[in-house]
Amino acid sequence: MSHSSGNRRRSKGGSFRIHDIERQDERNEAEDGGPPVLGSSSSMKIREPPKWFFRSWRIIFGVSCVIAVALDPLFFYVPVINEDKKCIGIDKKLRAISLILRSVTDIIGIINIILQFHDEYTYIDETSGKVVKDFRKIAKTYLWPYFVIDILVILPFPQVIILIIFRQLEGSKSLNKRKLLTFFVLFQYVPRVIQIFQSWKDPKKRVDKSSETPKRVKAAFNFFLYIISSHVLGAFWYFLSIERETACWHRACEIHTGCIESSFKCDDRLHSLGNYTFLNDVCPINPPDKTRFDFGIFLGALQSGVVQSKNFSEKFFHCFWWGLQNLSSLGQNLETSNYVWEKCFAVLISLFGLLLFTYFIGNLQLDSSKSEEAKKKREEKEESKKAEEKEARKKREDKEKRMEMEMKEKKRTIEIWMFKYRLPGEMKRQIMQNAMQILKKNKSLVHVENLLRQLPEGLSNSVKRHIYLDLLKKVPALQNMDEQLLLKICDSLRPVYYNEQSYIVRERDPVDATIFITDGVAWSYSTSNNGEAISGSSSLAERLEKGDFFGGELLEFVLKNPSLPKLAISPRTVKTHGPIEGFALMAEDLKNIVTKNWKCVGKGQLEPFAAHVVQAAWRRHHEKSSQGGR
Repeated sequence: MSHSSGNRRRSKGGSFRIHDIERQDERNEAEDGGPPVLGSSSSMKIREPPKWFFRSWRIIFGVSCVIAVALDPLFFYVPVINEDKKCIGIDKKLRAISLILRSVTDIIGIINIILQFHDEYTYIDETSGKVVKDFRKIAKTYLWPYFVIDILVILPFPQVIILIIFRQLEGSKSLNKRKLLTFFVLFQYVPRVIQIFQSWKDPKKRVDKSSETPKRVKAAFNFFLYIISSHVLGAFWYFLSIERETACWHRACEIHTGCIESSFKCDDRLHSLGNYTFLNDVCPINPPDKTRFDFGIFLGALQSGVVQSKNFSEKFFHCFWWGLQNLSSLGQNLETSNYVWEKCFAVLISLFGLLLFTYFIGNLQLDSSKSEEAKKKREEKEESKKAEEKEARKKREDKEKRMEMEMKEKKRTIEIWMFKYRLPGEMKRQIMQNAMQILKKNKSLVHVENLLRQLPEGLSNSVKRHIYLDLLKKVPALQNMDEQLLLKICDSLRPVYYNEQSYIVRERDPVDATIFITDGVAWSYSTSNNGEAISGSSSLAERLEKGDFFGGELLEFVLKNPSLPKLAISPRTVKTHGPIEGFALMAEDLKNIVTKNWKCVGKGQLEPFAAHVVQAAWRRHHEKSSQGGR
């Protein structure tokens, strides 16, 4: 339920329904001394009692409601019959205890109502942004129906009716009024039960709206309803038994001459002047005489003597047992008289017992249905979980199988690659060992095309020297070089791979690498400037395959001009026929190797290096002289 401004929420229920106002940042009050005002940058904090106070109060109020329901029937045990004097007395001790306990519960109810008005109704005005306490507007949300219920609960019906009006009514006409007033006492149990139900239900919603009430709590509540119902019925049976006997006395007085009609109070002087021994014959109890007066279901209380006893425990447990017995049997063993109100009371017992039974069965079926539903959900969840685990396990197994197959395929490919280059056994073992370690970390890292790049540097150089050294020795430009220089060239070679029908180098492109083919076929050809084939033998494409190389112009150019100020231009186009594997000797790498190791160059090739050294020294000297002249 919310206020019209939309800013205020309230909970429903008869218990302590204190609104949890949204906590906000605290700000200073407005300059006019009014309540704090919401600003644009921060919001105010509405001060309210601590949470522990709310929790404690709800417990106190809930317990007081239960005690009040169990306490009200005690007022019906206050009247006591004096069979010798044929009058009604009062159990003063029980009356005092009942009044004190009932007053305590009423005070708690009044405090609860005050707290509802004091703390519940604080909200923030959406227009002005101020804290507003407008009881005339906001209290409407509490006045109906909760305030009405709380007021009906604390009205002192038992105190007024049982202790005051009951003793002041005189004559047979007062019996109907007494029955009506007794009905009001019974009627007060309706708001009582509603209040208990709400006080039990509301805190549960506050804790967690989605939480289910524990079965033990439900069972305890159902048991409490059963016990309190037996207690109330037993107390009414006791009180109505006294009322039935006094009704017989009043009727006998009307037809008997010499009977002084009074209120039949033991402390009434008028009553003490009369002679009422004739009532033993007119209203016989033991033995009963239905032809004279039929006491019906109240005869047991009169014959047992509980209506005459001031021993509270004795009459309480006797009446409680009567109520429990007849509530359990739905009143089937009750033998009623023709008295209408007695039959109504018996019908009430039957209907209330049936209602409780239906309520218990409904709760049992509801709990059973919820249990079955929860069990079904658990089973479905377990089945779903098992299916997910099975699917995950299947995917994991498929992935492992796929990875295993990929590992085998990679391993087989690497073995073929090593066999193709006729690597020695120890080198094969080291390559495979390193390849497996890389595959375990990430299978996508190992590619045969660039396997050498992923091996350790020492092992990679050893493999390069084994594969490429003999090929380098066949290159005319490198035949006169020292073997140490060739080994360094081997170490600087870079594996290359070209796809099918791709261009490795085009005619008139700069030659920045010498490519040595180790596997596959390529075609080398030359064209005219306008793209047409050149006539003659040069118009034919030259086949390049394993052991061949192209880009030799770079070797000759670097050996003649180590400074590498320019690059040679390719006279031919090289295009792959199928996939090509090989290695490349880059121009910059060759330049660095030759420059640093010029002593290893052949004797016929030293002159360019000497000229290059002299030119470099002269260039440095000239630069220094120019700077000094400035």
